[in-house]
Amino acid sequence: MSLSTLILVAMGIGIGFGSVLHDFFPSAIAPLDQYLLTPVGTSFLRLIQFVVVPIVFSSLILGLTRIQNAAQVGRYAVKLILSYCLTSGVAVVVGLVLAVVIRPGVGVSGSGTIDMEAIAQSQSLIDWLVSLIPTNPIEALSNGNLLQVIFSSALIGVAIQLVGEKAASFVSFVESCYAIFEKVLSLILYVAPIGVFALISSVIATEGLQLILKLFNYVFFLLVGSLLMVGFYLLILFFLKAKPIKLLQSLVPALSLAFGTASSNAALPILLKDVQEEYGLREDIASFAIPLGTALKRDGSAILQGFNAVFIAQMYDIPLTTSLVLAISLSTFLVSFSTPGVPGAGIIMMTTVLSAAGLPLQGIAIVAGVDRLTDGFKTVMNIIGNVSNAVILDRWETPQPSESQNEMLRAID
Repeated sequence: MSLSTLILVAMGIGIGFGSVLHDFFPSAIAPLDQYLLTPVGTSFLRLIQFVVVPIVFSSLILGLTRIQNAAQVGRYAVKLILSYCLTSGVAVVVGLVLAVVIRPGVGVSGSGTIDMEAIAQSQSLIDWLVSLIPTNPIEALSNGNLLQVIFSSALIGVAIQLVGEKAASFVSFVESCYAIFEKVLSLILYVAPIGVFALISSVIATEGLQLILKLFNYVFFLLVGSLLMVGFYLLILFFLKAKPIKLLQSLVPALSLAFGTASSNAALPILLKDVQEEYGLREDIASFAIPLGTALKRDGSAILQGFNAVFIAQMYDIPLTTSLVLAISLSTFLVSFSTPGVPGAGIIMMTTVLSAAGLPLQGIAIVAGVDRLTDGFKTVMNIIGNVSNAVILDRWETPQPSESQNEMLRAID
């Protein structure tokens, strides 16, 4: 079976195994989770993280060396950021409008307890922007700070172009690093089904499927919001004649891994590989846009945070005034660009949105139980948005032939 099929099968078996544990063997959950499921799942995530930074660093540098000049790097970045802002704005609107129309929070009890001290307060926007610049590139690599790694790679890549032939030996070294860690990734992926099984089993065994039934509307309409956003991208790609169905087919292994791990960082190495080899995205654009989008582009978070904020306002009977909606919209838009690509990041960043909108932080307790599952939808949406924006950049940079040119080419053939 293919990797994606194996991961999906492992996910299904994990859900069944976790349900049986939760319903029939509750006394076995704690020792199994502590000594088997959680260690295995965490080990797999650590193995994936082992290759993320070197692959991002080397692929971005190699991609930048293939771009003609520094001005072209700047053009790519400006076009991507513009595309990110426009599409993220659409994602925010989708989440807000869906929550306002469906009213999933009406009738849901606003009680619940959560250790608010356990939720770290996120940085302010200014601090986050300043933190993008590393004081030490080696430290950025060792800490695994993806945004700082991207900044360092971009700066080094531009310098390599300016240096010219003197950097040839360093570029050869980077090419060797990329080839080595790509092979390491292929070895790690052999255990991906086991890691996904452990992660899903742990969640279902400890939380149970009953919690999902209690918040069925919440979970279901978050999924609907993600599907609406996917439809939006498919329409754009169809209009651009970018073969959207082929793109989705090429993403199946990465999306399966993303849903199982709830981490876009974990899916990044296989995503980079498949979007070039299976879909055929240009190497210079893929190696630049995909890592950047993994660090910045969060359509799933944009939908989730806006939806959550309105859900909690409805749950506590707080009127949705114009100023409240604007506060939710702006904070959600900004937070979507600074959400880490790791499991559970949505809960951490939710405090920023709720605080900015003046909504009760205690509402986090209601949605925290199903966050690990909605995290999967969110991560899949993040990846589809990231790749779609990379394809949009590719079409933006590559003018398509007119119909008359196509007819001439067919005649020549």
